Amino acid sequence: MDDDWRSDRIGAALRGENPTVLRRLESGFAAIGDVQFLPGYSVLLVDEPGVQRLSDLPRAKRLAFLSDMDRLGEAVERACRHLDSAFRRVNLEILGNTDPFLHAHVWPRFEWEPHELVGKPVWLYPPDRWRDEQFRLGPQHDVLRETISGELDRLGSTT
Repeated sequence: MDDDWRSDRIGAALRGENPTVLRRLESGFAAIGDVQFLPGYSVLLVDEPGVQRLSDLPRAKRLAFLSDMDRLGEAVERACRHLDSAFRRVNLEILGNTDPFLHAHVWPRFEWEPHELVGKPVWLYPPDRWRDEQFRLGPQHDVLRETISGELDRLGSTT
């Protein structure tokens, strides 16, 4: 997979060139994460490239973004519960500390996670989890992608 889209994830999504996009939602794009050490990790990308924070959006669009975050979170929850009996919960985060565009993280959490990390923020996972090729998004995640996409469809119409 060509990685040029990574430098402009939102622009690439708007052009139909971001391979992680699962569905177009009201306020942006539901995308599966680049890394899958927690299978089902997904991201909601706002559909306006210049928007850096939730407060940059007009109130109606803010509410739409939060509603889409809820929809993606529930889709990931349903998919992960179906695919892994050790699924525990979903964590939702809007951080904005690194990437300069509005996005929300949807992290599934599992009973099989290391004991010292299962109750802590995902960001405390060691750096190798984020870079190891075995966790990189690829064809082995097609069933997961299809399951999350199907759940998104069941939870509401796409635009």
